[in-house]
Amino acid sequence: MEEAVDDGVAEQRERLMESLRTYGGHYTELGRRFAARLGLHSTDATAVLEIAAAEERGTPLSPARLSERISLSTGATTALLNRLEAAGHVTRTREHSDRRVITLRSGAHIQERADEFFDPLARRLDTAMSHYPPRLLEQFEAFMADLNATMDTHLAEPDAPAPNSPATPGGGTP
Repeated sequence: MEEAVDDGVAEQRERLMESLRTYGGHYTELGRRFAARLGLHSTDATAVLEIAAAEERGTPLSPARLSERISLSTGATTALLNRLEAAGHVTRTREHSDRRVITLRSGAHIQERADEFFDPLARRLDTAMSHYPPRLLEQFEAFMADLNATMDTHLAEPDAPAPNSPATPGGGTP
C-alpha cells in the first residue's frame, strides 16, 4: 500500500478533482452537441472523433484500439463501425503489410465538420493558455500525465471497479 501524504494534499486533491469533473462534464456536453450537429448518437460521434484525432496524430486506430478508447465490446464496436461506414463517416482499409490488420480512417467531411465545430473553442483555449508561462504549462502537462498514469495503474488492478459494476465501496469518489 502506498504511504499516505498529508499536508493539505487531500484537500487540494479534492479541489482539483472537482475542477477536473467539471471539465469532464463540459467535454461531454461538447461531444453531445457535436453529435447532434452530425445527427449521430454521442457514442458514434465520440468514435468518429477518436478516429479523426488518431489520424491527425499520425497513429490511425484499428477497430480493437478504438474499442479500448471508447470502452465498448468488440461486438458493439463492429456494429458501430458498420453504421458509420454505411453512412460514409469512416472507412476500413488494409494498409499494413499484414493484410489482417484493419486501419480506420474518417471521411474527409468529418475533419471539415470537426474543424468547423471545434476551431472557435481552440482559439479561445489558445487565448486562455497564452496568459500562462510555457514552463507552467509544461508542468501542467507533466502533472496530467502523472494523473493519467496513476488512473491507468489503478484501473488495471484486478480489484478495481469494472464497467457495469456497483459504485465505489462506501459511495466515495476519488
